[in-house]
Amino acid sequence: MHSRTGRRRLRRALGLGLVLTAAVGTTGAAASAGPARHGVPDFGPNVTIFDPGTPVGEIQATLDAAHARQVDAEMGTARHAYLFKPGSYGTAAQPLHAKVGYYTEVSGLGASPTDVTVNGKIEAYNRCLEGGGTGNCIALVNFWRTLSNLSLRINATGQDGCRSTANFWAVSQAVSMRRLDISGGGLSLMDYCTAGPQYASGGFIADSRLPATTNGSQQQWLTRNSEVASWSNAVWNQVFAGTVGAPDDAGFPEPPYTTLDTTPLSREKPYLFVDDRGRYQVRVPAARRDTRGISWGTGMTPGRTIGIRDFFIAKPSDPVHVINSQLARGKHLLLTPGMYDVARSIEVRRPDTVVLGIGHATLTAVNGAVPLDVAGVPGVVVAGVTIDAGLTESPVLLRVGREHGRNASIPHNPITLSDVYFRVGGPHIGRTDTALEVNADHVLVDHTWVWRGDHGVEGFTEGVNGDTDRWRTNTGRYGVVVNGDHVTATGLFVEHFQRYNTVWNGEHGRTILYQNELPYDPPTQADWMNGEMPGWAGYKVGDRVRHHTLHGGGVYVFNQNNPSIRTENGFEVPVTPGVRLHHVMTVNLSAGTIDHVVNGVGEAADTTRVGAPVYVPRYPLP
Repeated sequence: MHSRTGRRRLRRALGLGLVLTAAVGTTGAAASAGPARHGVPDFGPNVTIFDPGTPVGEIQATLDAAHARQVDAEMGTARHAYLFKPGSYGTAAQPLHAKVGYYTEVSGLGASPTDVTVNGKIEAYNRCLEGGGTGNCIALVNFWRTLSNLSLRINATGQDGCRSTANFWAVSQAVSMRRLDISGGGLSLMDYCTAGPQYASGGFIADSRLPATTNGSQQQWLTRNSEVASWSNAVWNQVFAGTVGAPDDAGFPEPPYTTLDTTPLSREKPYLFVDDRGRYQVRVPAARRDTRGISWGTGMTPGRTIGIRDFFIAKPSDPVHVINSQLARGKHLLLTPGMYDVARSIEVRRPDTVVLGIGHATLTAVNGAVPLDVAGVPGVVVAGVTIDAGLTESPVLLRVGREHGRNASIPHNPITLSDVYFRVGGPHIGRTDTALEVNADHVLVDHTWVWRGDHGVEGFTEGVNGDTDRWRTNTGRYGVVVNGDHVTATGLFVEHFQRYNTVWNGEHGRTILYQNELPYDPPTQADWMNGEMPGWAGYKVGDRVRHHTLHGGGVYVFNQNNPSIRTENGFEVPVTPGVRLHHVMTVNLSAGTIDHVVNGVGEAADTTRVGAPVYVPRYPLP
């Protein structure tokens, strides 16, 4: 969400200041993942593997150069993963200080996060979009980056003043922190060292041990199955599930915490690691129920290990029919960093297949294709993949199971989507009817951002009529449609779609943290009508559903193209005892109005209370 920051100026800054980067090669600081030799798989030119024997200065230079290329490359095409073999990096006197830019993954290659130790800092700072990099400093568009599977021993040696006070991770959507062990200093999710307004808008942490953490300006956040020494500050919507040390939520909405003692259903994201014999493997964690705390505290994360030889390691040049042939033969799929044009579906049909993307591998629909089609079979895991709409409208970007077909998924081995992101518009024109369609039963969605772009590359999403042209050009009717039963979402971020952002038709659905921003760009109220009702709710539970639960939900309005536009409800659900909403809210960001929070209940989020949420602690009302 992008708040009160001067959206047109922001779009101009982003559109005119793009850095379109090429593929990054390895340097002397890295063990190249080129042609397979000495047991190193061929991960292609966009993966850099560091060895603990490499001088710190060489690693630092490599990461500095990568950040310089990617810090402003929001709509760029480069993708890269920087992977650290087991060992220690940086010293007390010469720490390693890394900054992470767009489309960059930084991950350890240990079986446990404690197998890779970085002495120093790994950070993301605000972007300052005005005054030659000195003003309008925000993290609202710090998207698409990953940090995982390592221990960070914070050491600020060499940093002066404010920068030495914390490890800063100022980010918003499509950013995950997983399997981290952070100590030696504080973690701040807000960059308070720059000029204002310093806004940040959402993120996700899982399976991590955290020090004292400052939330700062983060408007919504999910921390799942972690440990935290302390948590400071909340803005609108802070959610904790299965987190040791999480704040109590008894005073909601003062402060606006939502805390679940355990996570009802979880499965940690698969991760690449190097075993004691130097062999590359993928660990696939098992699904677990009613869990609390980290998965690796007393040993290896429960699950199964798959050798890298059992994966087809794909590169953007590989045709889809080759990928599908390998999947049909029983191979798993590892997507190396890059942009994949997909003119026919990648088809995942076999139970327990793993599709793992690294370095923000991106699938782009071509000629109206459905880029990824997953059968409703047990145990399929899709992780670390971004899916873009293309110029020709696709019916859907990721389909899980058939709406009217046989779906054989099972409760103890759910289909799982982890860090799967969607984009309609932005770097190019995008069109789809629906982004994510879940038809199968027993599916877990563990962190997703489903985004119809509210800004993008100048000349593609802008026209003579500005936002009016975007409304007609980058089209996406529905963000997420859930038709299957027993579907769970932990960290569901969906924004800017032209009808319901999320519509949930399946029984026994469950969401833990929902964040939504309605579209900025309807030209007129007539363009934003659901029959006779003004607007479309940000979260809709189907009228026939009898059992559904939501913990911690927010719907925001910023109708910048026409501030007179109204939306009747932020949430719409059937009125029945089995459908329950806990801690939901709406908020106005200075344009437009949401008349009610849910089903006519709750005051209007209008311009008389900009930035002040309207809360409904529970629905139905007691």
